Parts: sequence; C-alpha cells; structure tokens
Amino acid sequence: MLKHNFLLIYRNFKRFKSTFFINLIGLSTGLACALLIYLWVNDELNVDKFHSQGSQLYQVMENDLNSNGIRTQDRTPDLLAETMAAELPEVDYATAVLPASAMPSLLTISANNVNVKAAGQFASKDFFNIFSYPLLEGNKDKVLADKNGIVLSEDLAMKLFHTTKNVVGRTMQWQLAQFKKAVLVTGIFKKLPANSSAQFDLLLTDQAFRDPELFHRTVSWDNHAPATYLVLKKGTNIDQFNKKIAGYLKTKASESTVTLFVRPFSDSYLYGTYKNGVQAGGRIEYVNLFSIIAIFILVIACINFMNLSTAKASVRLKEVGVKKAIGASRGALVSQYMGESMFMAFLSLLVAVLLVVVLLPTFNDITQKHLSLHLDVKLMLAFLAITLLTGIISGSYPSLYLSGFNPITVLKGGSLSQKLSNSVGEVWTRQGLVVFQFALSVILIVSVQVVYRQISYVQSKNLGFKKDNVIYFSKEGKIAENTEAFLAEVKKIPGVINASGMEQSIIGSQGGTVGLDWKGKNPKESIRFINITVDYDAIETLGMHMKYGRSFSRKFGADSTNIIFNEAAIKAMGLTNPVGQTVQLWGQNRQIVGVVSDFNFESLHDDIKPVFMKLNPSETMTLMTSIETGKQPETIAKLHQIYQAFNPGYSLEYKFLDQDFQAQYVSEQRVSILSRYFAGLAILISCLGLFGLAAFTAERRNKEIGIRKVLGASVAGIIALLSRDFIKLVAIAIVVALPIAYYFMHNWLQSFAYRIDIQWWALASVAVLVMGIALLTVSFQSIKAALMNPVKSLRSE
Repeated sequence: MLKHNFLLIYRNFKRFKSTFFINLIGLSTGLACALLIYLWVNDELNVDKFHSQGSQLYQVMENDLNSNGIRTQDRTPDLLAETMAAELPEVDYATAVLPASAMPSLLTISANNVNVKAAGQFASKDFFNIFSYPLLEGNKDKVLADKNGIVLSEDLAMKLFHTTKNVVGRTMQWQLAQFKKAVLVTGIFKKLPANSSAQFDLLLTDQAFRDPELFHRTVSWDNHAPATYLVLKKGTNIDQFNKKIAGYLKTKASESTVTLFVRPFSDSYLYGTYKNGVQAGGRIEYVNLFSIIAIFILVIACINFMNLSTAKASVRLKEVGVKKAIGASRGALVSQYMGESMFMAFLSLLVAVLLVVVLLPTFNDITQKHLSLHLDVKLMLAFLAITLLTGIISGSYPSLYLSGFNPITVLKGGSLSQKLSNSVGEVWTRQGLVVFQFALSVILIVSVQVVYRQISYVQSKNLGFKKDNVIYFSKEGKIAENTEAFLAEVKKIPGVINASGMEQSIIGSQGGTVGLDWKGKNPKESIRFINITVDYDAIETLGMHMKYGRSFSRKFGADSTNIIFNEAAIKAMGLTNPVGQTVQLWGQNRQIVGVVSDFNFESLHDDIKPVFMKLNPSETMTLMTSIETGKQPETIAKLHQIYQAFNPGYSLEYKFLDQDFQAQYVSEQRVSILSRYFAGLAILISCLGLFGLAAFTAERRNKEIGIRKVLGASVAGIIALLSRDFIKLVAIAIVVALPIAYYFMHNWLQSFAYRIDIQWWALASVAVLVMGIALLTVSFQSIKAALMNPVKSLRSE
C-alpha cells in the first residue's frame, strides 16, 4: 500500500501540475521565511545565556521618583557594588562596570610604537568571577586587583604584540583625551561570543575610573555612572531580597528618592524597557512580532494548500467512491491524503533549505547577525517539527473533507455540483480561509507602513540641534595638550562652519547627578539632571537655539562659574525669570546665564530630560566640527592634514553625528526592512492561492462561459462575473483586518514619546493596494477564460 500511495501521489502531482507548483512555491517560501525567522529568534533568545552562573546573576536597577513619575535606569553609585558585597550576606560576588557604551569615545592604546583605538570597559576585581569570559592568560581573582592593570582581548593583543604568549607583565599606555596612564598587562581573555550583549576589547580597573583626573568627578552616593552586577547565593528569595534593598540608598544618602531592585542579567537584553517603574517590554516585542509573522506566513501558505486541495475535490470524487466501494476505510483515505500533504511539506522543506542557504548572507547583512545553518540535532529537530506541523495543518482539512464523501452519492448519476453540494460548508470554509489569509496580509502591510512612517518621522524630526554634517572625534596626543590652537586652525578650513568640544557625543546616554540645589527647592524631591560639559562655541556648533539669555562666550571672563539649563530643567525646578539666578552645583554657586531650547539627545522613545551645561574646556574629551553641505570630502581631507600636523603618529578616526542618531533606532530600522520583505511574501503567497483558485474556477465554469458567450455575453461581463466573488472576499478581509491592524500599531507607537498619528488615508491606501493586487491576480485568469473560443469549450457537448 505504501508503494501504491507513493504512485498515486506521483500521478496526482503530474496530473495537476499547476496546483503542484503553486503549492510547492507557496509552502517552500513560507517554510524558508519560518526557518530564517527561527534562526534569528533562537539567536536573540540565547543572548547572554552562556554565563555559568546565569541563574544567580542579577543586575541592580534604580527606580528614581521625580515629578514626571518613576524613571528606571541601570546607572548606579560607584560605591554600591563593594558596599553590597560587604554588607549583604545574600551576595557572593559583586562588580561595578562602566560599559564601553557609556564611554565618551574609544580609548587609544599604545605599545611598541603602535597606537590602536579600542572599546574599553572599567570593572572591579570580581568581574571574571561573575561573567564567564575565559582567560587565556592571568588569574581571574587577580587580573583586575591592581589599579595599574589592564586585561586585553586576544585580538587586541595580536594587534599590539603579534602574539598572546608572554604578554602578561608587559608595559603599555592607554589614553582618553588628555588623560594618559601607563599600565601592566595582567591578563588576556578569549574573543567574546557573538551572543554576548557586551562587546569590548579591553578591561581596566574601576579604581582607574575613579581617578579624579580622568572624568573630573568625585566618588559620591549622589553620582550614578557604573552598572552593578551581583551573584546571589543559591536559594535566595528574590522578592524578599528586593524588599530588603529597596531603601538601601537611603541608608547612605538620607535625601535619596531612589529605590533599588534586581533583575536577572539574562533579561536585560530582551526586557530592557520600563515605563513608570514597571517592566514594559523591549527587544522581546520584536522577537514575538517576528514569531507571529512566521506563523502568519506559514498559515497563509497552508491555507493555499487546503483551498486548492478542496477545490480539486470535484475531479477526485470517483476515486474516493471506488475506493470506498471496494472496502477502503476512511482512516486509510485520510492516511493517503495526509501522506500527500506530508510529502509536499517535506519536498518544500528541501527547497526551503536551499533558499535559506542562498538568502542567509543577505539576511545576516540586514540583521547584523552571524547566523549559520549548522545542522545540529536541535536545529534539525526544530526544522522537522515546523515541517511536520505545516504538513498536518495543510493536510488535515482536505484529507477529512475528501474522505468524508458518501460512495453511493458519488457513484450514482448527477452533476458534480450536486454531489459537492452535499458537503456542508465546503464553499463557506474555502471562502473563509481566503478572507483569513488576506486579512493576515493586510495586517502585515499596515504594520510595515506604520513602522516605515514612524522611522521616517524620527529621522526627519527637528531634534533641537544640528545633527547633519557634524563630525566628531576624540582629542588625544598633542591635540589634547593644545586644543585651543588646534580648534583655531580647524575653524580656518574652508567649509568649516564652526568647531568646539564636549565631554562626549551629544547623542546617547549622558552622565547624571542629583547634586544641584536652588532657592525654593522641595527638600523631599530629588531631580536627576543630565550633566553636559562643553567648550566655547559648542552650542553654536550644534546649532542650538537660546531661549533666554546667552551662550558661553570668551567675552565674559568668569563663564566657568556660570551654568546654562534647558527648558525641561527650568520647568522641573519651577523657576520663573531664571536668567541671573544662582544655583548650587555640588556645593558651589553658579549663575544661570542662559536657557537653551529643549533638544532630544536620547532616543525619541524617551521624553526630554532636565539638562545643565557647564563650561570647562579642560574636561572635554570629544571635538566636533560642523561642515557646510556639499563640502564634506574636501573639508575632511584638509582636516586630516591639520590633524596629522598637530598629532604625528595618530590617525583621525571620526564619526558623523547623524550615524549615532540612526544607531538608536537600529532595531526599528531592521524590523522595518524585514517586515517589508515578509509582508511582500505574504501578499505574494496569498495571491498565488487566489491565482490557483481563479484558474480552477474558470476551468470548472468553462462550459458555462461558452454558453454565455454564445448567448451574447460580453467579455467585460464575463470578467466581472468570474472576478466578483473573489473581490468580495478580499473586501471582507480588508474590512476585518484594518481595525485589528490599527489597534496593534497604535499600541506599538505608544513606546515612542514622539510619534505619528495613524491617518485614515494611510489605511485607505493599503486597502486600495491590496484590492488592486487581488484584482490583477484574478483578472488575469478571468480575461483568459473570457477570451477563450466558446466552440472549444462546447465541442464535447
């Protein structure tokens, strides 16, 4: 029987070639999408899951209560890690880490007359006891114990010393702006795994970070910069531990309004978004989104199979009747037709795997991943499970439908339509499936459009400062010692609008402090201000607008003791007529000389935060230059020359400010690009099914069309007759899908503090697009049938 069933499968595929190829293309495309998404989702779910103490590894988070609600952040006081390790018996290990992402710029590492830029982190001594980053050289208990120690990645060691052997104990130098430090190599760590959320080239000690000459800051419970990680003892009740540490900072700084809690470190990558102190998603939303998209596309492909199989039932009725008449059970028939479905699914799997192999490099470019198709047991089982599920879903209804015919009804006289009419709900089921698959396609297309418009809005929104044609780079070497002379020469370059310096890039996370007091301040309220240190002309270089007062200027000799706020800060402080008033920053009086209009320095997911700017050219670590539009190449070439003249032995490595801005939305941009592809495939697969159904309907009504033409029916009338039913189904799908799509995309937009409105015309344009595509798909078969010679269709009568 197995051989017989395979023979029948072969004959049926050969007999119905168009149906076979439509099903093969649809299922293989759907499976390829599902497999690519599975690889991406699996990689996302495994980020940071490789640490051996992952079940006990937690990150300390802060909930900061202010006038705008609760702000959650991962920046903590410098002393928190060592204090918690000493005072809390639940803590086995604790480490403070200033991540590479929080650094003003890359560090310059020098050894053997070689200068290399590298991403560095600062960490306290138990870092390697907490995180599973294997050491090639060095003792994990000692590599970060010495203030003057440095731990290199194997790649960085190769660049500097061309070996990883006998490197420990060698002397080298690191530099950040004007700060230089000689250090000893204490260890070498292996290349970090691709699924590590932290990526860095070297580690320095937290004692080096606390050096007041580096970041010009004091170690205080009021200053929050590093992240704090803990390894808790096994059996620790996390709820009770969170209650215990909630008011921990109040015991160190009585005026603190910050409460602490811990979250699993492995959750930080996927669950990084908090709203008013409550976890509110993060990257997990995109994992869920693409998982749903994969299911949608597979379901659409399965619906095609079901619809075409049941539509072809009319030509297989006698086969079913004969088999039942000679004793075939319904179970045997179900097995046969389910076997056809399974065979098609696994044949589609082979084609899908080939598609994945071809498309994976492009998919990696879009997602910035390093996914590979290693056919290990887990991956093979996942692929087989997806395929098996696809075969079962796509084959279940057709097999039950075909095997359910009464043999007497099938074999006795009568038209095929009468026989089919005895199958209750067949037409309604098929039409419902068409509505369902097009509704899914409409939801995807609306989602793509909304994501695209939101990203376009974000990219074009006026941020309150100029981000285009502004480059920035680290000040180092001789330039760090003579910044003013260098900037004076840069300003003379044709094409340079202005040049200045800041502590770090204006875009992204900035340092914060609560150490600010003013007249009328509520003693029970703690407001965290973003602290931005600038040089002269920084506000002008960035094209910011002064709302009140003035910018920092060399015309006023005492500007280093003055301060400038943004509008959000003045509002939070409750000040009126702020210019000329005095505030106390870390106990020192500063006069407000200006208020700058609000500007977005963080992602547009977040509201504008209170900011103050203070003038201190010696503390700036980053230089920036604003360039005239259209003159970038020649201006940057001249800048290279001046840089080399001032800084022999160093290379100018710059970035455009708008690149940093775009990087804040890299997840959304990738989602937008991938969604466009997947939505296109969804509508393509849906139209393939519609194309097959239209072809079959035209074939089934061949003689009817011939008679209508003989009786005088026009070509246009026949096209309308054949198209009407299908277009009606697509219209129903659109009506059902648009409210659902609006609901989900409206909720997604709530994650942005600044967002578009979903306009009615945007939804209408999707409706017109989908209707147009469906009409073209159906019309092709309708026109073909309408133009056929009626003599040919009626010849057999």
